[in-house]
Amino acid sequence: MTTEMQEIAITEDKPLLTGQADTAKDAEVAAMILLDQGQEHSIETPHGVLHVTLHGTRTTRRPAILTFHDVGLDGKSCFSPLFKFEEMQEIVKNFTVIHVDAPGQEEGAAAYPPGYQYPCMDTIAEMISSVLQFFNIRTVIGVGVGAGAYILSKFTLANPDAVEGLVLINIDINARGWMDWAAQKLSSVTHTFTEQILSHLFSQEELSSHTDLVQTHRERIHKASNLVNIELFWKSYNSRRDMSIDRNSTFKCPVMLVVGDQSPYEEAAVECNSRLDPTTTSFLKMADAGGLPQLTQPAKLTEAFKYFIQGMGYMASSCMTRLSRSRTTSLSSSVSMDGSRSRSRTLSQGSQGGQMPPSPSQTMEVSC
Repeated sequence: MTTEMQEIAITEDKPLLTGQADTAKDAEVAAMILLDQGQEHSIETPHGVLHVTLHGTRTTRRPAILTFHDVGLDGKSCFSPLFKFEEMQEIVKNFTVIHVDAPGQEEGAAAYPPGYQYPCMDTIAEMISSVLQFFNIRTVIGVGVGAGAYILSKFTLANPDAVEGLVLINIDINARGWMDWAAQKLSSVTHTFTEQILSHLFSQEELSSHTDLVQTHRERIHKASNLVNIELFWKSYNSRRDMSIDRNSTFKCPVMLVVGDQSPYEEAAVECNSRLDPTTTSFLKMADAGGLPQLTQPAKLTEAFKYFIQGMGYMASSCMTRLSRSRTTSLSSSVSMDGSRSRSRTLSQGSQGGQMPPSPSQTMEVSC
């Protein structure tokens, strides 16, 4: 184990933080990031217009962080709590961040006219190339949730050289089966469209508890001026095709799968993990995270994201604060295809911060 970490430290060749940071300057930068509303762009693509919000300074030296939201959300409501989180600023100040909204999903978007042909998931994935070209960005680290995770996965499979890493939250790579279709038909009769989307986004426990987060999104979706657009996006996602991946034909970049332990998509994420390359995939199952861990557990997800980026060769001198202080987290390699488990490794030892993370070339299952 010690040898592996030494090797990572030796081969790390893209450090972002090289010396002791100036506290006053860091505070000023953090304040600027928190106040930054981003630069909004409407980008023409061969298949329509995408609304995109860019944060930070464009640079070709490092990959941009490109996000894609889930159904019923947009870039702002899906990711702002995470990317505005205090400890995330260490990452944000060093990368360009691009939030991509699916067609017609941005806040205040005009409703599409009756009969509008909404693009399928594959077509939306193709539109991302135009975003990279617009900003002259060569590579990205993708962060997607639900439908956004599926879309970024399709983009990565079609453009492996454009993606350096993937963080996929609540990923479901399977098409909806007949049982899912029947359940959806029944739900459409017994529940309003808003409640259908909430059942997609949140765990049953969260819905039963009527948490503030659920109530906030219920009101936001119900009052949305582009509700018809959200419904079109929902239908497009439910019409997705099976993603043809297995351990011999999969992503070429490191992947971190994330799911809450009570998420509606926990089983789907576990299945996806079983079909990915175990040498480049890590699996993070988050306790008490509900259906949207980026909103309910931003601290844990931020820490995991830092480790993921470190494993890719960035931010080598970043101090791993919260997880390192709290406790030792056990990392076990994921279940193999025959159901067996292999070796176990430790993410951080004791209260020592600043250690190099495990290499992404080890498949890990993390429960935190």
